[in-house]
Amino acid sequence: MSRARDVVEVVGRALADRADDVSVTEREDGGELHIELSTAGHDLGRMIGRQGRTATSIRTLAELAQAPDERRVTVDFVDE
Repeated sequence: MSRARDVVEVVGRALADRADDVSVTEREDGGELHIELSTAGHDLGRMIGRQGRTATSIRTLAELAQAPDERRVTVDFVDE
């Protein structure tokens, strides 16, 4: 598990109404790290935020957490 995944999971669980419904997976593809945040439909809007500001913030935090590894980080939001 990467630090970026841990950051996304902590923030996602903090934002969700039901923290148990949040799941985070990661996979590596070449030099890129893909993180997928899955949540119940009613919580997805909270993860994305107005005009995508919360999603942008989560992506920025994930990139900063992963910075020493110099891998590009992609965070995707999935509705279960």
